[in-house]
Amino acid sequence: MSTIIQYILALMTLALAVPLGILLKNATKEELKQGKKYFGLISLCALFSALILLFLNIEITLKISAIAALLFIAIVSFISFKHN
Repeated sequence: MSTIIQYILALMTLALAVPLGILLKNATKEELKQGKKYFGLISLCALFSALILLFLNIEITLKISAIAALLFIAIVSFISFKHN
């Protein structure tokens, strides 16, 4: 698979993180109160892990997939963390 296609698929996946995070936030309000202290930590760990992966010398396909997954987790967790 072409690297350009992989980047496009990764961006499409990340674009889905925002509406999914909002949907989860609205559907699970009572669970958000109990887990709010963990969502910030999850977001930071995912962002830090994605940053580390940028500098590792691994296959580009694995790198793109892993970074997209970690950023997806970070976005969804951040939306949940910012719940009022």
